[in-house]
Amino acid sequence: MSDPAEIPPPRGGRDKTMTPEDVVRRLESGMTLGIGGWGSRRKPMALVRALLRSDVTDLTVVAYGGPDVGLLLAAGKVRKLVTAFVTLDSIPLEPHFRAARERGGLDLVELDEAMFLQGLTAAAQRLPFLPVRAGLGSDVLRVNPHLRTVTSPYEDGEELVAVPALRLDAALVHLNRADRLGNGRYLGPDPYFDDLFCEAADTAYVSCERLVDFGAPDDAVSAPSAAPAPHVAPQTLLVSRHSVTGVTETPGGAHFTSCVPDYGRDEAFQKAYATAAAAPDSWTAFRDRFLSGGEEDYHQAVRTWHKEQR
Repeated sequence: MSDPAEIPPPRGGRDKTMTPEDVVRRLESGMTLGIGGWGSRRKPMALVRALLRSDVTDLTVVAYGGPDVGLLLAAGKVRKLVTAFVTLDSIPLEPHFRAARERGGLDLVELDEAMFLQGLTAAAQRLPFLPVRAGLGSDVLRVNPHLRTVTSPYEDGEELVAVPALRLDAALVHLNRADRLGNGRYLGPDPYFDDLFCEAADTAYVSCERLVDFGAPDDAVSAPSAAPAPHVAPQTLLVSRHSVTGVTETPGGAHFTSCVPDYGRDEAFQKAYATAAAAPDSWTAFRDRFLSGGEEDYHQAVRTWHKEQR
């Protein structure tokens, strides 16, 4: 982590820094929790791992799902899931999600990706719903009988799906850089709608690879393994402090998902995760080795595992 003494105090705003444990202490059982990122890309995994160590349960999780959803399902913390998909990207279907669906009993709302986006947008704009063409003529409406259609009040008279707002009690997102005020930057190729998750929530918590003083010469990419400059998005300030409740520095906090350009997805470890999830005994061994301690214990166990694979 950065030495706090090296980062100037915030100017004209409140210092919102906290630890992952501080974040989780603000969460409560029964909440609707939004998780940013996309599949197995830039997920706030350090915050998810802290959540696994807590007593918080009975959650409604709203996410473009990946291993965040899988781990919470495996721990029995999810009552309801609202999602467009749950994937590990290079592994098409998240194994714990698959197992939960095969067991039955999971309260699942499956939405088209565009419908999910409109739901977040409606919540961010404090609207009850937004209309969209996505979903019309598909089984999305059949498997979600609660969804309604509306007729345009204008001359076209078009029928559209009225996507209800995906209002969140809290949101967790992970970004490449953030300052102590809660402003957050992504440096990779895609924002993954993390700003909408924050704006759709009553409280939002940002984990980041590094806390910086924005505007300083070294506030962007400095890691030796960083991707070349052409991969850095031209507009990088994504999350504004007005929508952020707390910010925490968690180096490697998206592992094993990608956090480009700081690091890519740990494909070998992801494969080990998916393999372990296939059977109760192997999953227990994986959980005991990698998820039974704190965040530093997790990273040390991963480093040791990689050495064993050589």
